[in-house]
Amino acid sequence: MSSNLNDRAEGGQVRVSTLELFFDLVFVFTITQLTHVFVHHPGWEAVLQVSLMFGVIWWMYSGYVWLTNEVAPSSSSRRTWLLVGMSAFFMLALAVPDAFHGTGLAFGIGYLLVTAIHTAMFASAGGASAVLAIRRIGPLNAVSATLVVAGGFTHPPLQYLLWAGAFAMQILSPYLVDTAGFRVRVSHFCERHGLVVIVALGESIVALGVGLAGEPITVALLAMVALGLALAYVLWWAYFGFDDERGEHALGERPDLERVRPALVAYDYALYPLLVGVILTSAGIALSIAHGGEPVSWAAAGALSGGVALYFAGQSWFRGALGLSGARGRLLGALVVAATAPIGVYWLAWGQLATLVAVAYAVVIADDRRILRGGQHSVYA
Repeated sequence: MSSNLNDRAEGGQVRVSTLELFFDLVFVFTITQLTHVFVHHPGWEAVLQVSLMFGVIWWMYSGYVWLTNEVAPSSSSRRTWLLVGMSAFFMLALAVPDAFHGTGLAFGIGYLLVTAIHTAMFASAGGASAVLAIRRIGPLNAVSATLVVAGGFTHPPLQYLLWAGAFAMQILSPYLVDTAGFRVRVSHFCERHGLVVIVALGESIVALGVGLAGEPITVALLAMVALGLALAYVLWWAYFGFDDERGEHALGERPDLERVRPALVAYDYALYPLLVGVILTSAGIALSIAHGGEPVSWAAAGALSGGVALYFAGQSWFRGALGLSGARGRLLGALVVAATAPIGVYWLAWGQLATLVAVAYAVVIADDRRILRGGQHSVYA
């Protein structure tokens, strides 16, 4: 309780505000747009495009989580600037589908605005230590944004190189400068990232509806829908059954000055493959849901099983970063679920989806039993 009172006194967030939930509506749209990139042109090039675009987007979106963790939207000016940042995010989300074929500059300008607002709000309203930290990392964020804008003026393959450079700069920047000035207020920080995962998982539900547009409602189709919903539930349970709560406890047990690096790795780096996995899984569902009684392409089958595998791999990294048990088990589970992809190609789409649900659920249940035997519990178990 005293920690929460201190957080309030210093201007930080204790729980997530409704304005931040409103802000997440843009993230829903961004995930939908990225899913459409793969659905409209399934293949390895689409995977590369989604990975690069989501990489730079996720870095700054997560940056706004760090921002509101430090700078509560408790005044009209702060709320106004957050809404301006939300508008900039919406602008770049609109540009996502054709960002490599004509709208790259709009994407870049939106990204530059997002970055500038983030840095300005931190520098003007953050605590003294956070201001020093953002002054160190802010210039590197500006370099990344400049590379994104420059890429908007070009075309592939140069555009790929420039945006990959921006992404690499973001990944390396916390290791190039001292970020110790940031403070992690655990309850808000973990809840905020958990809500982002929920928002992303909602896209898999949206994909069910999109994939069924114009299709006649039959018993077979409803069975595929049930399997799709079951898969979404398994992914929800995989993270929120234990890891969401375990992650918050593990981070909260660390001294204040030792939270930044594990928070960065677990909630920024590790959630990147997890969320890309959700995007690919959603695309796989959209491509397969209306074709349950026939084989599907390698692109559709690979996105479906490979997306779940990436989700589990991200969880493995998350657990390892926070010292949670079960990192190896999740990584093994990722390999097992990835192996279900050929079922959709050489047999039937519904067979792959049913097997994937069964195998993924078995992986999660096996992990849960081991965690319970170790004496750990959660609000759900």
